Amino acid sequence: MTCTPGMNPATAGPTSILFGVTMLDLPAIPFDNSYARDLEGFYIPWGGTKAPAPEVLRLNTALASELGLEAAALTTPASAAMLSGGLAPKGAAPLAMAYAGHQFGGFSPQLGDGRALLLGEVIDRAGRRRDIHLKGSGRTPFSRGGDGKAVLGPVLREYLFGEAMHALKIPTTRALAATLTGEAVMRQNGPEPGAVLARVASSHLRVGTFQFFAARGDVDKVRRLADYAIGRHFPDIADHPDRYLELFRRVRDLQAALVAQWALVGFVHGVMNTDNTAISGETIDYGPCAFMDAHDPKTVFSSIDQFGRYAYGNQPPIMQWNLTRFAETLIDLVDPEDSEEAIRRLTIEVNAFPAQYQREWLTGMRAKLGLVKDLPGDLDLANDLLAAAEAQGTDHTRLFRALAVFVRGNVAPVRALFSDPARFDAWADRFVRRMAEEETGDLGRAEAMDRVNPIYIPRNHLVDEALKAAVVGDMEPFDRLIRVLALPFTPQQGAERYAEPAPADFGRFVTYCGT
Repeated sequence: MTCTPGMNPATAGPTSILFGVTMLDLPAIPFDNSYARDLEGFYIPWGGTKAPAPEVLRLNTALASELGLEAAALTTPASAAMLSGGLAPKGAAPLAMAYAGHQFGGFSPQLGDGRALLLGEVIDRAGRRRDIHLKGSGRTPFSRGGDGKAVLGPVLREYLFGEAMHALKIPTTRALAATLTGEAVMRQNGPEPGAVLARVASSHLRVGTFQFFAARGDVDKVRRLADYAIGRHFPDIADHPDRYLELFRRVRDLQAALVAQWALVGFVHGVMNTDNTAISGETIDYGPCAFMDAHDPKTVFSSIDQFGRYAYGNQPPIMQWNLTRFAETLIDLVDPEDSEEAIRRLTIEVNAFPAQYQREWLTGMRAKLGLVKDLPGDLDLANDLLAAAEAQGTDHTRLFRALAVFVRGNVAPVRALFSDPARFDAWADRFVRRMAEEETGDLGRAEAMDRVNPIYIPRNHLVDEALKAAVVGDMEPFDRLIRVLALPFTPQQGAERYAEPAPADFGRFVTYCGT
């Protein structure tokens, strides 16, 4: 079945009664669905597939509170039906969003929510508009032959990584709930427990959303989408005389800051397609992502990224590439009368990305090194430390945490991370001289470093252990890992193994796209 946005096909829901639960059993959610209301033609109204035995496995009670929702009301059978997509509450406007995207450099003109639904939007306690989005809720007209379902392991993976990134103060989508569907879903290695992720985001507007309509030459829809994005995310520029160029600048700067934050903690997104680049500047779609142990710009985890397109060190230029694709969609808005002039102006802004990224990264790196002043030579100082770490396979996370111990007067822990510490010793002499150029006391500097350098990240072997246990019904390793990662900067008694890199016999870690 081929559908285009604006069609109103018969849907699989919402229904009024499901397995003995009714609409009256559902929690009252104050939806205010601006996307459905303002952007007709940008989506297909659609309902989720009814799960045979839905059960809320894990609920993010802190996030529910942020949204102004009662946690207890979200764990009932009716809420499980809602959170799996089979029952839409009053005020919801479930829909499948249309978008296109460049995937590993190749353009797909129609992707869309093939196994996901935007259930609706709420205004949270802080006055922010937030999407509630279901992932794995069944087939839609955008499914392209897929089954539209998700399985438990990857659902919990996205739950875990979103919460870890939030604790690290990195903009991210977050999981509201992981809900079992009560059915087995066939995957490459056999049947796996079906599950649906309910996630929350500032929006699900993507570079690929703009590409969908730009590729069809529909300038009016691109303009409507841009105006909607401005109103939702950047209302202060609504009356700007060059608001579409300013929109690009805002998105560029958010993405520069985001990718810099990824780099500072050693995060590898793994699938930086344009449909996974959110206009809001939030990390979205945790598929083949991972944190690296040993610092290495060539680090790749994804099984399908054979040429390292989305390697750790390639993330900044790839984001610039993605932003170039975004800029292409805005040409007719920036200057409707002169496309060459629009291209010239947008090109200037695209080319400003590397410098903006470097500013963001260096600001973050100074904080990791406990430096306050902006002095010449800081970029070389930071890069030379990372080059030494790369040369000797030094653990990225432990390196920066150990530097704070060095600042406190004990150099042994950080030297022990280098198989040949001579190169570090030469760097450390420069670092000591650089610290002497500031009046900050060593104790205050070390404490500041500890506030930005995590002890705990989602180590790959621990994530693997937790997800494998969860799939066979043991949630304790997952719950324990979530608790530790909620306080990444704070030493936790009994959590020593969560700060250690993978054992030597763990082998090469590989991640896979899709759920």
